[in-house]
Amino acid sequence: MKTVVIGLSGGVDSAVAAHVLKQQGYKVIGLFMHNWEEEDPNGVCTAANDFEDVKKVCAILDIPYYSVNFAKQYQERVFSYFLDEYKKGRTPNPDVLCNREIKFGPFLRYAKALGADYIATGHYCGISHEDGVHRLLKAKDQNKDQTYFLNQLSQEQLANVLFPLSDMIKPQIREIADQLGLCVAHKKDSTGICFIGERKFREFLQQYLPNQEGDVVTLDGKKVGTHVGLMYYTLGQRRGLGLGGTKDNQSRWFVVDKDLKNNRLLVSHGDESVLLSKSCTVSNVNWIPQKPNTDKFTCFAKFRYRQDEQKVTVEIKGNETIVYFDQRQRAVTPGQFAVFYDETQCLGGGTIETVEK
Repeated sequence: MKTVVIGLSGGVDSAVAAHVLKQQGYKVIGLFMHNWEEEDPNGVCTAANDFEDVKKVCAILDIPYYSVNFAKQYQERVFSYFLDEYKKGRTPNPDVLCNREIKFGPFLRYAKALGADYIATGHYCGISHEDGVHRLLKAKDQNKDQTYFLNQLSQEQLANVLFPLSDMIKPQIREIADQLGLCVAHKKDSTGICFIGERKFREFLQQYLPNQEGDVVTLDGKKVGTHVGLMYYTLGQRRGLGLGGTKDNQSRWFVVDKDLKNNRLLVSHGDESVLLSKSCTVSNVNWIPQKPNTDKFTCFAKFRYRQDEQKVTVEIKGNETIVYFDQRQRAVTPGQFAVFYDETQCLGGGTIETVEK
């Protein structure tokens, strides 16, 4: 009997994934990762409740479980990157790095030490292992597909991975959890920063990065307000600018760009064409399963999670990858990931560096 170590988060997806693996005949071991050490205002560790849910799930499923602390690795490999990107005025996606550096890094090594033949997670995606080549496949539930967050995984990291939820949809997951009597059957899906969760974002960042107020200006240089720090804003943002409407048509202001050199936030209102771009450059592209055999090709891409796939032409020029959009794209943001697809699989992705308006 093959052994699978599955990452249990205390949520419904990973719980049902563990059940599915057991039904498939695997010996299943649960592993809970404690990656963020902080107490809530009542002095309770924020991961404690999730671990209690993991214990209850494992009792019903009759599987052993362990808890492991990767907080140090998370701080060094994920959170430091998160803060560095914000210091640069960019908008990072720590969930992508969290998967590469934690869930398929130290977790994978720890699982092997427990005797795992495979590791598994509750991600909504599929995997193909054929002739030593590992392909990351889209999930049946396209509304929940999470391949975007796995675009940086290497062939070595994907080699012994199972994704039990690949052919399942969310209502089906909750129904199974209900039938099993799992306490997490109707638990709210986790959101917010990977392993840190939902926060009042400005208050959270202020603990680590000092505010640096500056001018909010229009594209022609007119000052219309004051910002509390460029790190708190992202391209296309409308809420939280403190500018209200405009006298002419009450249209809302939105963020157009950041002037890091002069610490200015550029805004506009009305015509959103200033947010549209025709191409972007992408760095550190990870190709799945391998680099294409041509330097120029067409495919699909996403520039943020939950965006519909967009048709693009990709051109590889040495260490630089240029992505040309068939249709102009709104608010493509440096620091985020451009992730590439064909009809059935994720082809990899990289970090957006520059955008051509």
